[in-house]
This record gives sequence, C-alpha cells and structure tokens, in this order.
Amino acid sequence: MNLPTWITLSRLLGVPVLLYGLAHPTLTSRWVCLAVFLLAAGTDWLDGYLARKLNQVTDLGKFLDPLVDKFLVLAPLMSLIEWGVVPAWGVFLILARELAIAGWRVNQTQISGANLWGKLKTVSQILAVSLLIAPLGAQWEVVAKGAFWLAVALTLISGLIYIIPSSATAEPTAKV
Repeated sequence: MNLPTWITLSRLLGVPVLLYGLAHPTLTSRWVCLAVFLLAAGTDWLDGYLARKLNQVTDLGKFLDPLVDKFLVLAPLMSLIEWGVVPAWGVFLILARELAIAGWRVNQTQISGANLWGKLKTVSQILAVSLLIAPLGAQWEVVAKGAFWLAVALTLISGLIYIIPSSATAEPTAKV
C-alpha cells in the first residue's frame, strides 16, 4: 500500500471519535467532533492530490476512497437522526444511493474515479454535516438544514449521472 492509500485509511480513525463524541453531545464535544470531522475530510483532498502528484493512483485507492468517505459522512448523520436534527428518510436516501453505487461499481471491469458531480456531492455532504454538528445556535438552523437537503439532492443527482451514461452504452441483451 502506498502513502495516499494509508492517508485514506487514516480517515477511518475519526469515525469512532465522532460516534463517541456525538453520542454524548456537549458544547465542547461538538466542537471537538467538528475539528476531527474537518481534519478527516481534509485528508480526502490530500490523498487524492498525493496520488496524482506522486503518480500513485491505484484501483485499491479508487475503491477505498469513496468507501471511507461513506463511513465518515454516515457516522455523524446517524447521530443527527438520534438527536432529531435530520429525518431518517433523508439519511436513508443518501445511504441507499451510496450502497447502490458501491454495488454497481463492484460489477465494473474498470474502477473509475469520482466525476465532478461525485465531488460536488462529497463537498455538500461535508458542508452539511459540519454545519449540523457545529453548535452554532438557532440562527444557523435553516442554513444547516438547507445544506443537508442540498446534499441529499446532489447525492441522488450524482448517483443518476454515474449510472445513466453507463446504461446507455451497455450492450443490449438478447431476449429469450
């Protein structure tokens, strides 16, 4: 495994910290969780940059990067459901898209990297989770929830864009 892949895996270290801190939310633990989340999210950019810069882009990295991103985003979203901040069905839409795309990618002969829509989806999810776990006060509630619903929309749109072009170029199957 190369350095970018190790950096990708290091993001997983933030997940238990987030789950613990958000299970016992205090003003301090929410700020700590925000810092941990943003640090871990920042490594998403770093590992991709280093993989390209060092010419170390691998299929393993292209597979692990989005998988680790899912854990990093979905862990705090589960806590936010428990807090009653976001509805479970909104998080379910994100989870369903992520599982569908992950399952679809497994059957591909070549693993492609994220496209622009996938990157917008990830950035919107990071922004939404950050605003929702940060103890910013009631005046930010509308902005945070708006960011959440934008992330849900971009998640679904990016999933459709990811699958539709591939479906259009697929070989037609013979009817029996």
